[in-house]
Amino acid sequence: MVPHGEVIVGAPNIEYSGASAAFGAVQQAHPEMNRAHIDGIDAAWAIAGPPALCVMFANYGALGDPFDLVVAGINPGANVGRSVYHSGTIGAVVTARNGGVTGVAVSQAVTTGGVMGQGWDEMIKGQKWETAATVAAAAVSELIANPLDQPGCLNINVPNLELHELKGVRKTEVGERVPATRTTVDVEPRQGHKDSFYLKFNWGGLGTEDYTIDEDIGAVRDGYVATTWLSKTHSIEVPGGDRAEQAMRDLLG
Repeated sequence: MVPHGEVIVGAPNIEYSGASAAFGAVQQAHPEMNRAHIDGIDAAWAIAGPPALCVMFANYGALGDPFDLVVAGINPGANVGRSVYHSGTIGAVVTARNGGVTGVAVSQAVTTGGVMGQGWDEMIKGQKWETAATVAAAAVSELIANPLDQPGCLNINVPNLELHELKGVRKTEVGERVPATRTTVDVEPRQGHKDSFYLKFNWGGLGTEDYTIDEDIGAVRDGYVATTWLSKTHSIEVPGGDRAEQAMRDLLG
């Protein structure tokens, strides 16, 4: 991002993957921030809170002057399908949009480990970060040169390939299914702790069939960069849903 303007980094001081757009119990946590150092960056801060909270603090001036764009990532693991509901990376840019600023979430698929979701330790060995960074820089450059008429939320997912190996870019829908499914959860007693249990997910198959390149999951799996503009949350009509409303009316008279 450095060639495109002044860069201020505000990032969680610990792992907050899966935090979505959560702020946490701000009143109880007494969040703080500490100055950090990243070569070539104008200023960097480690903040005690999830990504969305980092952006909220920035919205209110904690990191300095008002900013023009939020770029979150590069997240290790594609944020596709249902994971968009839970991604802290996406939570940061959704919060930016809520504050009137366009946001770009950048994620890269992991090659090993069998899961396109989150990848850590041995899973991120061999990640071709330069590819995702170069792709993201192209999008950011255009958004800076030609700002949107209204704040948007762009989700970019990049395969873990060399730049020349990418097949292209696909504008995609958010997939309805998940790349890997949790099947059951084991409830294991904690030895020496009465009425206390560990919860452990069991994973099912990856389900490689039926994904099309019109879905974010399928596009990334087929070697395309998947781009999706995420909508705002809005109310909808649900067939039969008015019955619940009527029940409440009946209760209140």
